[in-house]
Amino acid sequence: MKVATNEEVLRQLIVELRLLEGTANTLQSRLNFVNAILTELNYAKMTLEGLEKEKKDVPLFVPIGGGSYIRAKLESAENVIVGMGAGVSVEKSFSEAKETVGNRISQLEASRRTLQQQFTQVAQKMEEDQARFQEISEKLREVERRRNVPKA
Repeated sequence: MKVATNEEVLRQLIVELRLLEGTANTLQSRLNFVNAILTELNYAKMTLEGLEKEKKDVPLFVPIGGGSYIRAKLESAENVIVGMGAGVSVEKSFSEAKETVGNRISQLEASRRTLQQQFTQVAQKMEEDQARFQEISEKLREVERRRNVPKA
């Protein structure tokens, strides 16, 4: 009777481990996405900080993607076009743009911390379930060995 109970627990652990693995993969994907956006926003922040000190008509290299650049001259650093998400961009003053980027970085760092905590919790639960799975599997193997021992 105990064997059936252990076998049922093993089946439940397998299902739970699969669900936890899916959750861990989803959280990891979200973390990767948040990290990519944070990297981009930190580049924007550094660029804004660098441009803050520049004068009109200073020569610049503007990235166009794929590691390629074009030459340009700074017309004005008074206003900046800031992406707000969902394909929407808004013109803001330089100080507003810096503040907007800084706020988005802060929000994303908080999201990253939350996602990282969730990922850690899922990973810990997976470890616990795997250890329990190993323990019950070993018990079932031992019961099976005892059954298969020929009687003298």
